[in-house]
Amino acid sequence: MSTFSLRTLCLTTITVLTLAACATSPTGRHQLRLVSDTEMTQMGITAFDELKQKEKLSTDARTNAYVQCVANAITREIGGTWEVQVFDSKEVNAFALPGGKIGVYTGLLKVATTQDQLAAVLGHEVGHVQAGHSAARVSNQMVAQLGVGILAGSTGISPEMIGMGANLLLVLPNSRGDESESDIIGQKLMAQAGFDPAQAVQLWNNMAKASSGAPPQMLSTHPSSDTRIRDLSKNLPNVTPIYQQARAAGKKPGCTP
Repeated sequence: MSTFSLRTLCLTTITVLTLAACATSPTGRHQLRLVSDTEMTQMGITAFDELKQKEKLSTDARTNAYVQCVANAITREIGGTWEVQVFDSKEVNAFALPGGKIGVYTGLLKVATTQDQLAAVLGHEVGHVQAGHSAARVSNQMVAQLGVGILAGSTGISPEMIGMGANLLLVLPNSRGDESESDIIGQKLMAQAGFDPAQAVQLWNNMAKASSGAPPQMLSTHPSSDTRIRDLSKNLPNVTPIYQQARAAGKKPGCTP
């Protein structure tokens, strides 16, 4: 087959796969989904197991109980079984992975200083999972790196692909659109759980102050903290009634740092 014909075939395959694998996020954004929920769960579990082997786990019972309390309140709103681990590190970071995995670095607790601010972070991270951002990231990267011929030639993903996908979950940054979408999803989640959504704004004020010109890892991708503060402030009228309803219904988390 000539180079031209091969290129044409690849482009045609890309187009067909893209159309067939188009999905929509909770806020209506279009995404590429070449991997199933089952495959993403496998990737998330693999990635989380790798991190637990590499990173130092916190043995502080009080810190673990506090993080677990906030995480449970958030995840209760979406259901499922979630494993929560606290990593003993100065890194200002947290994450959630498909397969019900949440990680929090102790350095984050020096910036997210209240239960509501920690809930804003965890709501944001769980929002990434809810919106399928990981599946979209992995799908886009697989097409770019491996070529659609491998994907088109099989109905499932090989163990090697699962391993590669797990690595991608750990290293690929989210896009600006993903971050902004997760901010809004997370702010709603925290309000539903009875956490004050106004504290999401304060969280990013804290993040901006803590950056000292060099953003922490959570701020290494755009949008800027100023943009996030503006968008979250603008969204407050939408989520404040949800928060008030949750409190009236008895949802009053009492998680103590």
